[in-house]
Formats: sequence, structure tokens, C-alpha cells
Amino acid sequence: MSQALGPLPAVVAHADWSVGPAKRWIVRAALAADGRYRAGPPEPVGPPETLLERLRDPAEVEGPLLLGLDLPLGLPLAYARRAGIEDFGAWLAGLGRGRWRALFEVAERPEEIALTRPFYPKRPGGAREAHLIQGLGLADRAALYRRCDRATGERPPASPIFWTLGPQQVGKAALSCWRELLVPARRAGAVRLWPFDGTLAALLAAGGAVAAETYPGEVYGHLGVAFRGPDGRRGRKGDRAARQANAALLTAQAEALEVGLAPALRRAIETGFTAAEGDDDGFDALVGLLGLVNVLRGRRPPGEPADPEVRRIEGWILGQATPD
Repeated sequence: MSQALGPLPAVVAHADWSVGPAKRWIVRAALAADGRYRAGPPEPVGPPETLLERLRDPAEVEGPLLLGLDLPLGLPLAYARRAGIEDFGAWLAGLGRGRWRALFEVAERPEEIALTRPFYPKRPGGAREAHLIQGLGLADRAALYRRCDRATGERPPASPIFWTLGPQQVGKAALSCWRELLVPARRAGAVRLWPFDGTLAALLAAGGAVAAETYPGEVYGHLGVAFRGPDGRRGRKGDRAARQANAALLTAQAEALEVGLAPALRRAIETGFTAAEGDDDGFDALVGLLGLVNVLRGRRPPGEPADPEVRRIEGWILGQATPD
């Protein structure tokens, strides 16, 4: 085992987030007195406004909470410069008010796109990314992306944050989590954000709740997850048999990371995550949790960006290597 990042958080949790509550699943692990984590089975996220409170258990070890969120935290730098945004964390707390009162309203038509209303389109029907580029006054398609959204050796590029259509869109998931969980929590001073508020080690040492952006598709490469069908050919994450083929790998990785698996979680891994465990959403919630512990145990660097504008505005995906 490599050197741990520092004092371990008392609770680690990872949420696979979607617009619809039925597609939001979370896996939680608590630190035991022996230094191992005890992870429970996937569960529905439940009401976002009480999530941070529900993740804590007074009977367990006291200490900080680390919550991984599978959605964008941060803004494309080209957009932020045009909109006059200098700090994502401070900007987040003001959403839904004043100049930013319409940000949560997804634009229906190209002419409704604006710096203060950048998410588009509300529904299909002739929408194109070119409408976003023109409506936001950006130079090209590349300006829609943050640096951490670009393709890496572990995965293809992520989708632009402001695009809200298709199976790969992340915009509506970001909007729902920002509005329902993070904006109220930031206003109440109940959560700090990595890397905007500091390094991961410093944030955890200070205690309280810390949220970080994650990407299970990135963690697949870190852990060796691959999807194969019963015939050994390439499969899809949405196929239960392809998820089940990773059972031995995930069990071994959990053991290497000193994460104990509750019997219900072990059964979910062995059976490929049925609908009762959230299907592929529950699978990604577990993968994301193991990715967080992989960083905490020192097997993977957090990926602290050196560029101050990236730290303050664009953000980063925890555990993804930085180009600098």
C-alpha cells in the first residue's frame, strides 16, 4: 500500500447522479476503528436537501466526510471569462438570484441562449452545439470544454457541460445537483468544494463535508474495469452480464483498498447489480467509491491542478492526471 493522503475521512460516499431521482444511487463507506472502511450496498440518494446530514452517523467514528459526485463542478474557462466569473464556488452560492436568477431555466430556442442562461436545449428538434457556440459568443467547439473534459488515456472526451440532450449529456444532472444540493449547502456553509477551496489533504484536515467531482468512466481505467459479454466480446455497461464479469476484479480491488463489503453489497457485485441495486447506476456508485478510496490510500494522486484559473474556475476530476 502506498502512503495515504493524510487523515482519512470518517465517511466516504459516491453518488451516481441523474436528473430523475430514480436514477440517483449512492454507495457509502464508514471508517472503522481498525482503519478499514465498511461499505454498504447501493441505495437511492433520497432527498438532496438532507443528504449530507443522512450520510453521517453519530455512532461511527467522528471526522470529515468526502462525497464524490458524478457530474461537473466547474465552468469552461472561455465562458467564465466572458461572463465575468472569477471563482466557481462563490458563483455557485449566488445561483437563482439577481443576475443569475434564470440560470436554471434551460433555453428552448437558440435566441434564448445567453451568458446568464447557458444550458441548452430543453428538448430535441433541430438543436445543435453550434447554437451554443454562437449564443455564448465563443470562438469554437473546443471553448465549450473544460480541460478535464478532454480525452485521456483512460477514456474518451466527456460531454460539454452546457449541452442537455442525449445519453452522454451532463448538463441537466449538473443543474439538478447544483440547485437541490450544492447551492443550499454552500449558502449554509455546510460543504467545501475540491479543488476550489483548497487541496484535498487540507480540506479533509479541516473537517466537515467536502464534495469533489468524479467520473466513473475515468476510474474504470484506474481499477482495470472492462465490459465483456458472455462470449468474451466487448459488452456494454448497461448489460448485467458485462457488469457481472467484473465481480472478481471489484472484490479484489476492494480488498486491496481495505474496504470491507457488506453481505448485500457483495451479493450485488456477484450478481451484476440488479434493478434492486440500481443496475448500472449502482455499479457506477461502487466504482466511484473505490476510486475515491484509491486516492485516499495513496495509490493515485488527487490531481491537484497547478494552474490557478483551473483551480478556481474550471475544476478537476478527482484522480485524473493533470497535464502539468
